[in-house]
Amino acid sequence: MATKNDQLNELHRKNMEAAMRLAQLSIDNSQRIMALQTELAKDLFEKSVENARAQTTAKDPGALMSLRARYAQDTAQRMMLTAQQIAAIGAEARGEFSRLLTEQLASGSRDLTDAFQSFFKSLPGGGGNAMDVFEKAMANANTAFDQIAKASSSAFEGMNEMARKATSPRAKK
Repeated sequence: MATKNDQLNELHRKNMEAAMRLAQLSIDNSQRIMALQTELAKDLFEKSVENARAQTTAKDPGALMSLRARYAQDTAQRMMLTAQQIAAIGAEARGEFSRLLTEQLASGSRDLTDAFQSFFKSLPGGGGNAMDVFEKAMANANTAFDQIAKASSSAFEGMNEMARKATSPRAKK
């Protein structure tokens, strides 16, 4: 049978592994977002140079205004597309974070429950009532977390859907 220290060390190791997975998830998503932003900046710079060259050949003010309007529209569309991609990365990250957190809480609560059971059993009298109270508290905490996770997920999905609708070509007509 594992000692209390072994159980706590294992619990600590699992928590550290979960924290490392979350940190790596954050780093990976940050890199994806930075790559999108870099690509956008490069693309917008190239388009602005092309537009500036085209404006130097414009024959009249109407043609110049048309070029500027088209450039502004193309720039806005490109920025909105990138914003949608970043929002999708964010939604994906939130989903993965929620999944990892739920998994960790479920695993952690089992490990913590096992550790407390072992501790309470070693107490004089077995500590039965204390364990029942602890198990009920853990069940309530898990239920509350599930409700918060579902509400957060629903809210973020609603925001993503509104952003998608606002940037769709039909919404602009």
